[in-house]
Amino acid sequence: QVQLVEAGGGLVQAGGSLRLSCAASGRTFSLVTVAWFRQAPGKEREFVARIGWRSGNTYYTDSGKGRFTISRDNAKNTVYLQMNTLKPEDTAVYYCAATYRPGAQYRPGEYDYWGQGTQVTVSS
Repeated sequence: QVQLVEAGGGLVQAGGSLRLSCAASGRTFSLVTVAWFRQAPGKEREFVARIGWRSGNTYYTDSGKGRFTISRDNAKNTVYLQMNTLKPEDTAVYYCAATYRPGAQYRPGEYDYWGQGTQVTVSS
């Protein structure tokens, strides 16, 4: 199994930046994909970005392209989400998720392990 711990959330003004981190521990060697999701009050959890744990291949949802960058540091077993030009609609709890299964893309059900989430609030 793998354990995930997010950090880096907070309150930021519109146009500002935040960098979230997701520290993984446990059986990290066999991970295939790590992703970031977010969930705003009253809304469903939605995919933000994912990265191949070994390949480093990345994929973003349209709302994050050009503003968000997902990266990983395998030596530190950590995945990052750099968020720039933040907007009030980016306000949500951001979750890190991981899976050992190949082929996981954007559905929450495709990911088996989740962190506790970190709150991001963007003020206008």
